Amino acid sequence: MIEPRTSRFSVIAGSVLVAGLLTTGVAHAAPAGAVRINEVVTTGAVDDSIELHNTGAVAVDVSGWILKDDKNSSKYAIPSGTTLAAGAFRAFDVHNAFGLGSADKARLYQRDGSTLVDDVSWSDHSDPSWSRCPDGTGAFGKAALTLGAPNQCGGSAPLAWPGGASVTNADGSNVFDQDVSGLYQDGDVLWAAQNSGKLWRLVRNGSGGWTPDTASGWSSGKALRFPGGSGTPDSEGVTVAAGGVFIASERNGSGSSRTSVLRYDVGGTGSALTAAKEWNLTSDLPPVGANLGFEGITWVPDSVLTGAGFIDASTGAAYTPSRYGTHSGGVFFVGVEGTGVVHGYVLQDSGTHTRVASFSSGMSAVVELQWEPQASRLWVVCDDTCDGQHRTMKINASGTFTTTAVHTRPGGMPNINNEGFFPAGADECVGGAKPVYWADDSNTGGHALRRGTITC
Repeated sequence: MIEPRTSRFSVIAGSVLVAGLLTTGVAHAAPAGAVRINEVVTTGAVDDSIELHNTGAVAVDVSGWILKDDKNSSKYAIPSGTTLAAGAFRAFDVHNAFGLGSADKARLYQRDGSTLVDDVSWSDHSDPSWSRCPDGTGAFGKAALTLGAPNQCGGSAPLAWPGGASVTNADGSNVFDQDVSGLYQDGDVLWAAQNSGKLWRLVRNGSGGWTPDTASGWSSGKALRFPGGSGTPDSEGVTVAAGGVFIASERNGSGSSRTSVLRYDVGGTGSALTAAKEWNLTSDLPPVGANLGFEGITWVPDSVLTGAGFIDASTGAAYTPSRYGTHSGGVFFVGVEGTGVVHGYVLQDSGTHTRVASFSSGMSAVVELQWEPQASRLWVVCDDTCDGQHRTMKINASGTFTTTAVHTRPGGMPNINNEGFFPAGADECVGGAKPVYWADDSNTGGHALRRGTITC
């Protein structure tokens, strides 16, 4: 049964709700660190979740603190060992303890269960999120879902595509069928990840497009396997770094959520590739539906990040690669389809990982990420869910990624399910423009790859 969406006027301790818009009035006296409820999600891809934000300058141990809805009998105890660093965001999935309805509350108590820290109330489902803007201090309103990252407060007006309007097919008819997703161009090779657990090595076809590399044994692509040789990852994104090919996967072979990054060595001659290493990041992130996990992946060198003054969210200080020991020499950024959030990870050779960034894309979904070295910018792409919107982001003076431009898709591109995107390198610039490629997951009209241009 769908709960009725009603609107009412409600005043509770510290919060005011007027006509379905949640605002915060006189704040409760908060403990050191000023921990606040910052985002609430009641329905959708990630329902029954509450995010906390530490607005203070010191870390706060929130172990054993209690989250409740409007019933005192509903209790979720924050796990022991949970600390919120200064400025940190942390989301908690409370659905096993209680549900958040269309007319409900979220309350935060200290571990004694009676000292109220913060509370909010609403009379309508989040659809997708009730978010506080500015973070930690402002009023609540409906916004993009950004659990575990700063809220998306405001947006940017879209600009025309920064290149030519014309788009042409870049593959033969029905070469790949459906489910081609991530792209990565490495010189004269274009890697393509297919959702069905397959990786393609493509070479130029002489007409500005790409074709399977039959000479190297890749005529039908190669099947991907988890470490040990069993199971099929739902390969959605691909990038190349540190001598290996890295795949972002959102599900395991049985269809369950498994947000992982896997490394493959692609020099063998067999028809299948077994991952040399896996970093399973599922437990580190807010839960999402099995088909709403990692969709894009890209890699940014350490030297670029340190040169731009990138701030490590795990420490709140300047990113220092040496603290992480042996790793790829950069940070992997992954995009989550279900939340529209981008996360940055240092993936250590030992198999451990550290999340050093989480930030909102400003879109309801992320399906592709690409770092463009020539312009020192991160491309964040959405598919037909967002009408083919493309965003660029750069590291700002505060050391965090922020949106610099929002672009519509090219005029000649229909609103199709483009889940892959890659701008060619600077060496392909001719007359101030260079190629750019898209992968259409739906194989519209029998073609999965398309080619356009972008300014250099």
